[in-house]
Parts: sequence; C-alpha cells; structure tokens
Amino acid sequence: MKSSLTRRTFYLTLATIVVLALVGCAERALAATDLMANVTPQDVSSSAENLNDAQAEALTDFGVQLLQQSNAGEDNVLISPLSVQYALGMTANGSQGETRSQMEHVLGSDVERLNEQLLAYQQTLEASAEGAEDNASPLKLANSLWIRNGFEVNDAFQQTNANYYQAGAYQAPFDTGTKDDINQWVSDNTDGMIEQLLDEVPASAVMYLVNALGFDANWMNEYQAEDVHEETFTPEEGAPHPAQLMYSTESNYLENDRAIGFMKPYESGRYAFAALLPQEGTSMADFVATLTGDDVRTLLETARWDVEVDAAVPKFSSDYGCDLSKTLAAMGMTDAFDPSLADFSGIGTADDGTLYIGSVAHKTHIEVDEHGTKAAATTSVEMKATSAMPVEQETKVVHLDRPFVYAIIDLDTNVPIFLGSVMDVES
Repeated sequence: MKSSLTRRTFYLTLATIVVLALVGCAERALAATDLMANVTPQDVSSSAENLNDAQAEALTDFGVQLLQQSNAGEDNVLISPLSVQYALGMTANGSQGETRSQMEHVLGSDVERLNEQLLAYQQTLEASAEGAEDNASPLKLANSLWIRNGFEVNDAFQQTNANYYQAGAYQAPFDTGTKDDINQWVSDNTDGMIEQLLDEVPASAVMYLVNALGFDANWMNEYQAEDVHEETFTPEEGAPHPAQLMYSTESNYLENDRAIGFMKPYESGRYAFAALLPQEGTSMADFVATLTGDDVRTLLETARWDVEVDAAVPKFSSDYGCDLSKTLAAMGMTDAFDPSLADFSGIGTADDGTLYIGSVAHKTHIEVDEHGTKAAATTSVEMKATSAMPVEQETKVVHLDRPFVYAIIDLDTNVPIFLGSVMDVES
C-alpha cells in the first residue's frame, strides 16, 4: 500500500485464535465493557449434526494447502486449519460481493452453510464434554470480538457471530490495558499455552475478532519409564544428535507408495496422533509439495488393523508463527487483501474508508511427551480500513527418528485439527 493515500488508515485484526482489527482514533482510557448484555444468542436451526463429508474434505484440503505454502521442508511447522476456518468464517460474515465469493471458494463452503457446520462441530464438542467423567472435552474453542470505543459494528454482524460462533463481545479503549486483557483472554482459553497474541494495539486499530483453540489429551495407553530410550534423531541437514524416543506397539498402520506411518489414539477415543514418515531418500520438501488432501483421507480411511506397528515417537515441543496473507491470496482470496476491491461492509463502517485484510498471523504451540499432547492455536487477521481386532499379525516398523509429518486427527470426521512437520527435535 502506498503512503500517498490521503485518507486515514484503519486496522482490523482478527485472531483465531481469531483476531480481527481495524483502525481509528485513539480514545481516552476506559474499562472494557461487556456488550453481551444487549445481545442474546439465538437458537438457530441447523440440519447439520457435524461437519459433513464435503466440509471435512474441504477442511483437509485447506489444511494441506496451508502446510504446503509454509516452510514445511525447512523448519518445524504446525498449523491449525480448524482455527483458521473459525477466524475467517467469522470475518466472512461481514463480507459482500466478490470478496465473499472468493472467501467461500477458499473456505470450501458458502458462508451460511459454513456457519451451520462450525456451530454443529462446536456443539459436538460440548456434547462430548457432557458425557466425559471430568465434564471436559480434549478440544476447546472460544470466540470473542473486541471493539474500540466509538467504532460502530453492524448489529446483524455481531448477532450472527453470537448465534453461530458463540462469540462474546467487549468494548474497550484499545490502550495497553486492552492489549493485556486480550492476551489474558487468549491465555485463559489456551490453558496458558499461548500467553501473548498481541505485542501492542496499534493506535488505528478499531476491532479484534479472536478465536482460541486448545487441545489437551492423554494417550489411551501412556508410555512408561521403560518405554523411553535415548536414541539418535537424524535431521536432513546437520549432524545426528541424541533424542528421547518413546516406544510402543500400535495397530493402526498407514502406508502408500511414498510414506509409512501409524496412528496412536488418545484416551477419549475420538482423537489420534497420526504420523507419516517419507520413504528413505525423499526430502520433506518434496513429500509435502506433492501431498494432497485426498492422500491424507485415503491413508486414514485405509488404515490397516491387521498388522502390528513397532512405533517410536520423539518427545518434542514446538512453537510456530507465520503470516498466511500471501498463502490465502495464492489460494484465491485476493480481493480481501486489496483496499480498492475488498468489501467488508457487512462488518461496519469506518468514517474515513472501507475495510480490507492487512495480514493473517497464525501462532501455534505443541508439546508431546509420555503422558499425551497439549496444543493450541491462534490466528490473527489484521484488517485495515481505508478507502477391528487384529488376528495373525505381521510387524511394521515406524520409528520417527528422522523428519516426519504429523497431525492430530478427529476420528469422527477424519479432519486434521492440527497438521505439522518436524525437521528436528533438538532444543
């Protein structure tokens, strides 16, 4: 964007975590006000009971494309396509015209249907939590809107996001205290795994739309002390080095002509850790570049239960962050980033211009150890406004002692909640 623009520039940040931010004039410091007293989420009817096959396929394709556009062949990468979908889904409710059409193409669904599907998915999480012993689901979602004092948001936009995304709404002065409040909200809704979403609140920001996603699950069969051994991890570049590998016997074997892998279930039975080890001689960059959503679905659907897997998973943790703007534009969502073409008039109006997306920041965290997995995701979209039982079994060996691709899979839908790659496990 050229600096010669004569009208004031505004920012809208969306976090998914979803953060949506716009920009306006600075306000005198005031305490944040809960706006939900004036907004009652309506009981919207939906024929959806969960993500349907088409939406599950679209979400898997979406996640693989995001992974391919990252540095998956160079660095440790972790993305949450579900988190990004919740963030962009809320944003899309304020889009119009060609901007809306392009967002629907990238998201794999029209906005109305996407709203229904994501609401239904969140309701399945709530239902599974009610049936759990501790009344909690391994996967938790939360959404909120943070609105600068003086910025007028369309009532219909706020109501729709309350109805379908259960998004809370807060009015705040957008000062240092507001930054701390938003970061605290994110930390609270990711169990402290992501403590800071915002480094600062720009003077011109007028709105943040935030979605937080957290996952915390123990293995169905936890590793014991005798299952953990110091072995060697061999990265593609650099010298082999010691790493703690956790050994187990699994019964969900994955294989195609380019990779082998396995799934290890979490105790709820609904989720599993899935890993793919490229065939020897195949670089991670080449493997990820040719991976497709259909590959992932086929591998999961054809998992073999008739073999025994000698599996080894390294203990590791990883933090990742990136800007998805160029990726989403390359996938077809171009107008949303163009100040002369974007149409987000459904969100609200800024006195000095129209709204467009300036950046889409994505942050994730994961920890894998003997007990299970903890993971969290946040997506910050900055918007600017200016003008079976086994029988006789053979044994397959899958030791993740070199770079691999992994995912946390929702087995009810075969959707990857998280999708990543590990190039190295050395701290």
